[in-house]
Amino acid sequence: MKKLMTIVLCLAMVSSVAFANGSKETAPVAETKSNVVKIALIIENTVDDKGWGQAMHDGILQAQAALPGRIEYSYSEKMKPVDAGSAARQYVAQGYNIIIGHGAQYKNLMLEMADEYPNVTFAFGTSAEVGPANVFTYMPESEETGYLSGLIAGLTTKENTIGIVGPVDGGDAARYNRGFVLGVQAVNPAAKIMVAHTGSFGDFVKAGEVAQSQIKAGADVLTGSSQQALGALRAVADYKDQPIWWVGQDLAQLSIAEGYKCIAASSYNYASVIIGLIEKHDAGIMGGACIPMNFNNGGFVFKFNDSLKSMYTGAIETKVNEALATFKSKPNTIDWSSVDYAKL
Repeated sequence: MKKLMTIVLCLAMVSSVAFANGSKETAPVAETKSNVVKIALIIENTVDDKGWGQAMHDGILQAQAALPGRIEYSYSEKMKPVDAGSAARQYVAQGYNIIIGHGAQYKNLMLEMADEYPNVTFAFGTSAEVGPANVFTYMPESEETGYLSGLIAGLTTKENTIGIVGPVDGGDAARYNRGFVLGVQAVNPAAKIMVAHTGSFGDFVKAGEVAQSQIKAGADVLTGSSQQALGALRAVADYKDQPIWWVGQDLAQLSIAEGYKCIAASSYNYASVIIGLIEKHDAGIMGGACIPMNFNNGGFVFKFNDSLKSMYTGAIETKVNEALATFKSKPNTIDWSSVDYAKL
């Protein structure tokens, strides 16, 4: 575990690489060796979506850099579940060892493929389920990242009204949102928290509309998760000269044009999942387990926006650093399931 944490912490410094749309393969290892693990990624969005898809893609690239010569990698973008089966079968035919359907929408497909090809490892997430012997799941315990965002929002708001633009009320999105609520309540129990869901992980337009409605209702700090959240951040950025702010769930949001509104962000460091899959593969374990992601095992990274330093220096920075220290020392410290939106 110490070795894994050391590798993963180093990975946070590795820069991201983006590719064009379509099915792509990174440069193959110069000489095929028996210890090379072939990994394929199937995603519904793109590898440069500043969110869900890019986070996993970057994680695999970072794992490649950390484990030189061990990983051969290909990916297929814009794959609806109904179309992803053909891509997965092509990867099986090409001898890929691990095929990842990055999204809970691929669950049924991955389980069907696992039954059909018992000698190939399949993985999907987010899910806390424990699957068959050749299926891994992965679950970000994102109540931790949500809690940090909530601390920031609760101490930043001047209107005492805060908005959450969620995709669906399930999986890691549900954990993030409820962790966010707990973070706000820990520092500002009087704040009003508005929660709304677009019903989609990728509907940028709907997310923007929800954000606009929350801003018009008085929200001056907003957050949201999954790739759809980029639409909400763009809505916040429309208020250029007004003190309306965003707390992000992907570090990429800090560096884009709209990032001037983003006080801080957390990211999933999927390199920890990929390295975990490689270690399992090396040990002859093909599945039957859920790989957690948290600050304790290096599965998350967090960063303040350096250009907004005056906004968080002092109480906000202190509170966040205290929470981070707690999370890094011990996982599962937040009872996110206790949050009832009906009581907000």
